[in-house]
Amino acid sequence: MSVIDKSTSRDTALEEAFGACVAELYAQAAHSEVCAALRRALELRSFLAVAGEQVARVRDRVHDAMSSARDLGELSADDLRWDAQWLEAALAGRDGYVAALDDLLLTMPAPDQRPGHPVQFAQPKITAAAPPAPAARRAGAVRTRRP
Repeated sequence: MSVIDKSTSRDTALEEAFGACVAELYAQAAHSEVCAALRRALELRSFLAVAGEQVARVRDRVHDAMSSARDLGELSADDLRWDAQWLEAALAGRDGYVAALDDLLLTMPAPDQRPGHPVQFAQPKITAAAPPAPAARRAGAVRTRRP
């Protein structure tokens, strides 16, 4: 399954900020020039979707290990410690992506203040002139050697 199809906790905020559903935003980004904020927001959203999947996998593994239907002799404290470390890392990554995406959405200009088309800058023109060419030797001039 693609990250486009996975839902995240920030999809509604993205849709409100950019005025389209998440699938449409990815389609816009794939087929046209979009603002840098949208490109970054979708990248962060993709990372968030993957991090959410990692959290869910570890959670499901722990739930499976702790199931009441499982034999207590199969329970491993080492495995649970590893899962706790993995879960901590996955949650830290997810929290970081959420914070970065929220910061991006907070610092974006309001939709009515964004330019309708990408800003184009005038191409700089070189105005410096090349130094003059060295003077040609005069005809008949004798070159002397210095001791």
